[in-house]
Amino acid sequence: MTHFSTRVYLASRSPRRGELLKQIGVEFDLLLLREAPPRQPDVDETRLREEPPGDYVCRIARTKAGIGYARVLERGWAHLPVLAADTAVSINQSVFGKPKGAVDAESMLRMLSGRSHQVFTAVAVTAQNGDIHTRVSVSTVEFRRLGDREIVSYLSGPEAYDKAGAYAIQGKAAVFISRISGSYSGIMGLPLYETAQLLEGAGIVLLP
Repeated sequence: MTHFSTRVYLASRSPRRGELLKQIGVEFDLLLLREAPPRQPDVDETRLREEPPGDYVCRIARTKAGIGYARVLERGWAHLPVLAADTAVSINQSVFGKPKGAVDAESMLRMLSGRSHQVFTAVAVTAQNGDIHTRVSVSTVEFRRLGDREIVSYLSGPEAYDKAGAYAIQGKAAVFISRISGSYSGIMGLPLYETAQLLEGAGIVLLP
């Protein structure tokens, strides 16, 4: 096995995605895209009008991977696959990304309380020739009814504010969830089954 057989560029700031890649033995170098002012973000993550959630996360993940690949070429870095991902929570045609603040996060949790919702996570990986291959994972999560006090208590910590839908299944919000159907890792932000298929297609050897 060569040094590069399990190494990629990860175009994501999410520590959870990094942890999940390490879980399946994939090494990575962070390839950070601009996400906030003062400079213009590299990717406009605005959802298009009536864009289905699966199409939305797939488009954003592909865009991130494409920009990351172009940056690798521009800087003359080692030619490794670029992996990007995007996650959104959907209920009743509404799509929730990361909350903009406490008010937005509270609104999301109240919408999810006592109901089922879907979590869409798209993964995009670049090939040697720059082609981008994608897979989308769709999972269903059921929340029990949440009380006012526990919503306020949950939002007093930092966990909700960098997660789609304002909750982390691997954190304290696990006590809110009565049932899931689909990919636990996909709900966390990187579905490992789909990710492994894409990486193997890009020449990454996971289980030599």
